[in-house]
Amino acid sequence: MNPPDEHASFIRPPAPSPVALVLSGGGARGAYEAGIIRYLREELPPATRKQVRFDILCGTSVGAVTACFLAATMDTPDRQGQLLCDMWTELSLEKVYKVEGENLWSLTRKMWRAATNEPVRSEGWRLYDILHPEPLEEMVRTRPPWPRISANLARGLFSALSVTATEIASGNSVVFVQRKEGGVPPWSRDPYTEARAAIIGPEHAVASAAIPLLFRSVKIGDEFFCDGSLRQSMPLGPALRLGGQKILLISLKYRPPGEKRQSRPLASYPTTPMLMGKVLNALMLDPSDYDLDRLRRFNNLLRAGEKLFGESFVPKINEVVQLTRGQPYRLVEDLVIRPSRDIATIAADHARRTRPGEISGQSLPTKMLHRIAQSQLVSEADLASYLLFDGAYAKDLIELAMEDAHRKRDALVRFFEPEPKGD
Repeated sequence: MNPPDEHASFIRPPAPSPVALVLSGGGARGAYEAGIIRYLREELPPATRKQVRFDILCGTSVGAVTACFLAATMDTPDRQGQLLCDMWTELSLEKVYKVEGENLWSLTRKMWRAATNEPVRSEGWRLYDILHPEPLEEMVRTRPPWPRISANLARGLFSALSVTATEIASGNSVVFVQRKEGGVPPWSRDPYTEARAAIIGPEHAVASAAIPLLFRSVKIGDEFFCDGSLRQSMPLGPALRLGGQKILLISLKYRPPGEKRQSRPLASYPTTPMLMGKVLNALMLDPSDYDLDRLRRFNNLLRAGEKLFGESFVPKINEVVQLTRGQPYRLVEDLVIRPSRDIATIAADHARRTRPGEISGQSLPTKMLHRIAQSQLVSEADLASYLLFDGAYAKDLIELAMEDAHRKRDALVRFFEPEPKGD
């Protein structure tokens, strides 16, 4: 069986190797990414901070917002971490969500049922009919200095930016690419994946982060788009196609060390919030680990081939493969930073720290999201962890991210240290 294009590992190029930053989806979990960036820019040893660079920025869903923000501020790297964290910690549920549409009675009835976990009747309810996050979209459109993406590319401060979204009519995954040299490199032959050259702007980031059923889709040209995680089962693909030789992946999924996550039997029929949380986990969190595991297996395969057949093993394979796929196989170094705690439990803890009296004085969207997180079934906090665009919750995730990055301090120093010059 031929290895898939996106998971190929390749021969080592001359130094320095292009470094790709891969950022995945997760709604409000994206505050964790801001914490990692802040650690890289502010807490690593001074000599290492000078070496921290991102040649390729690849984002999907909320990761697209982070990637675009970094691209637009690459001329002020020392400020990137603080600016990103400020953007997240200034959020509040009351600012992010506003209620409009329907009449007061029907809206209140739906909100109350969602907040109290009462059974929902056959007509059901849809969160995007209730929660309209225009303020969040406005923040994405106005906070990053979007014109500086092209300016920073022209200055060579990075080489490529990609943002992935799902085209709703066809269901295809569209990777919008902006490169210094323009155009797109040879891409996957997957009929459901397409790469398009674009001048990336706020509409691309908002579209990529439009979680299905929760946020409304975005129109770009004559097409409507939603969250890029919906169809992108290979989140590392754009980073490899754009030439990444070293990949730093910020994962938003907790992975218990050495064991599978324990599950508790359900005492009742799964609720709508619980099911939605599990669906979001499957769409946004699971593919990254699967893709990464495959990448490492192919790396091991090429190393084994070189050991058995000598250094000519990979070049001989590439003589045939490059004719069909446009790029040679190569070895790819990776480093992953992931949460050391389950972010869903952090969302639940955050909601439980809010006293009942404080909730009673808050808006209906705030009440609903806190009640979801306070459910006895912690699994239902999966959904809350995506929707709690709240400064206090974001601060918790930022602190966790900085702690997790500090645990990887030695690995990060090695990852960014200058490579030996070739002969």
